[in-house]
This record gives sequence, structure tokens and C-alpha cells, in this order.
Amino acid sequence: MNNPSSSVFLSPSSVLPSSDVAVVGAGIVGLAVAYHAAKQGKSVQVFERNDYAVGASVRNFGLLWPIGQPGGSLLQRALRSREIWQELAERANFGLQNHGSLHLAYHADEQVVMEEFLSQAEEGYQCQWLSPDEVQRKSPAVKADGLLGGLFSATECTVDPREAIRKIPAYLTETYGVQFHFRSAVQSVDGGTITVGKKQYRADHTYVCSGADFETLFPEEFVRHSITKCKLQMMRTTPQPHGWQLGPTLCGGLTLRHYTAFQQCPSLRALSERYDQQQPLFKQWGIHVMVTQNHFGELVIGDSHEYGLTHEPFNRDDIDQLILNYLATFANLPDNTIAQRWQGIYPKLPDKTEVVLRPSDQVTIVNALGGAGMTLSFGLAEELIAGTYHHEPLGTDQKT
Repeated sequence: MNNPSSSVFLSPSSVLPSSDVAVVGAGIVGLAVAYHAAKQGKSVQVFERNDYAVGASVRNFGLLWPIGQPGGSLLQRALRSREIWQELAERANFGLQNHGSLHLAYHADEQVVMEEFLSQAEEGYQCQWLSPDEVQRKSPAVKADGLLGGLFSATECTVDPREAIRKIPAYLTETYGVQFHFRSAVQSVDGGTITVGKKQYRADHTYVCSGADFETLFPEEFVRHSITKCKLQMMRTTPQPHGWQLGPTLCGGLTLRHYTAFQQCPSLRALSERYDQQQPLFKQWGIHVMVTQNHFGELVIGDSHEYGLTHEPFNRDDIDQLILNYLATFANLPDNTIAQRWQGIYPKLPDKTEVVLRPSDQVTIVNALGGAGMTLSFGLAEELIAGTYHHEPLGTDQKT
């Protein structure tokens, strides 16, 4: 039994009806598992310790970011996730922006890396090189001075994660009869038994999708896999005036070294060394900079990456300022007023895409999508429920 010391005596009246599937955690990974299980006609119960998910699933850009995934199965998983997001946005009535993305080049080495990526991009990427004039027709925010062009990708989308994470449970309940138990902290999972306070629930199979709270259930499994945590800092502006539209999500050359899709570009190393020489604090704080706009007109800006099992709960203003200063090198925004600042924590494995573990025949742990939960969760969950999942290693952090 997991956490046997927490066991309590349970009377027969406290044993509740069983379900085919139980899910621990109502973040994006848990919701994705619940969705695909319910679509297969399985009865599903979801347990969430809070009134709604408040972890990494709502503290991100809300980006669906296939351009960051390497070619092959991970790119296909991202593209499949994108299809599911588009279906859910319509059915669950939350906003989704299909604006694509723009990597902007202001230095020759940035242009070279983008051209190298284009020369070797496989089927599935929908990318093209744009001239400076073409870039500015895509987005009114892009600074013209020194602009060499940009890599446009048509596959990227934006949701407001705060809205989506609140609306998907209601849709799953109404459409598939999924039962959600909020304010229900799971104390233990022992085979087919899930203990919540003085109640017990039964399930043929339980999926533990507890995010950064991985020390609570099956901590020994995570110790064996050297899982760590990443802290990020992000910001959000007020809605932009007069319906102004950013267009595609924008990022500078600094982002090229953050995503695995660009790791095979021969010139990436020289680009990275230049950034380290010019501004070593970018590497120290794991900074790369993106700006996207949700359907409310707000701009989401970030982010930084600090690694360790314990993080200070305090945001650093100097990190936010580094992000904003770099943003100002490639984007002019009508209104720079910052309405919200926050930090997020998500689990991360150093050399793999995700953690999928089977501590018993009746339990699967799904965790540590390396910051790509919005991009990959629905595709990954579909594979898990269908029994077609095959693990693929991946060595670079990705936060969307």
C-alpha cells in the first residue's frame, strides 16, 4: 500500500460506487486522460484537491506549440493535440486563436539557423521564410529597424488556460457524465482503491496526474527517476486598446536555443555562444522571450526557468525586467501596462519527454511533460488510453 501510515478505518457505508477509470488531478494532463477514457465509453471519476486546477496548467502561455517539437512521433503527437484542442474549443465554448508563430531574425546567425531549420524540416511543419515587409504585414508589433526577416509557422494556437481549464470539466460532465470531485485530496492509491479522507472509491484503473505535487503519491517512483521542478516567471498585460491585434505569437532569436526542434541546426551553437557573451544572465535564469495574445486581447509575456526541488516563493523584479527589455528589442506594444505577474512550478525530467510509470497493474503515473503539457497532453492521453503509447526520449525543456 502507498502511504500505509495514512490509512484510516472505513465503514462499509463510506465505500462509494466504482468506476472504470479514476484520475488524480484536474490539470491539463488529467483532463486529457479523462476526456479520452470517457470517449471510449468508460465511466470516469476525477479527483482534484482544489476548487479547480491552479497549478502549471493555468500558469503558462496557453500556447499549443508544434514548432517546438522535433520531427517524428512528438511532432505528430503535438499536431494531433492541436486537432483535439480545436474540437474542444468549439464544443466546450472557450476561445482559441489560430494565428501561428513568428521567429524574428535581427542578426545574421539567427537567420542562418532559421534557414537551416527550413532546409531540413520534415512533413508536418508548415513553415516559410518571410521578408521584412511580409513579416510586418503579419504583425503590426514587429520592430522594423534591423529586421532581416522571420520564420513563420502556421500551426501554433493560443488559448487562455484559465478559461479552458475551468470549462473543460463542465463539458466532460455534461457530455460524457464524468464525475468531478473537487476539494478532494487523494491520500493514497492502493491497487484499485482510492482513499480521500474517510471515503474510499474504487476504479479498475487509476491515472495519477498530480503535476508538481508528485511527492504526495508514490514518491519513491519519482526519486528513482531524478525528477526535478522548474520555476518560471511570467506577466500579462491589460487588454490592448481599440481591438488591436498582435497577430502571430512573436519570439526573438533567443527562443531558437530553447526548443528541441532547432537543436539539429549546425549554426545554433555559435548563436548560443554569442548570446552568452553578450548577456550571460539569459542563461543563468533560463530566459527566452515570447509574447502571445489571447481572445480577451491580453498579452502574455515570459519567461524564465530555474531548476531545483525547492524554490523561493518570491518573484525577482530583475528577471521580469530582463524579459521586458529583450521583448522591447523586437516588439512595439500599444499598451505595456502589466496587470498580473506570477510564478509557476512544473515537474521536469532531465532527459525524457514525460514520465509514464506503472507501479502496479491498476495504476499509471503520467507526469513531467517538461513544460509542454498544453502542446502534448491530449495526444499523449489518446495514445495511453488506446494502448499505442511508446516512450521517446527528449533532452530539452519546453514551456508552453
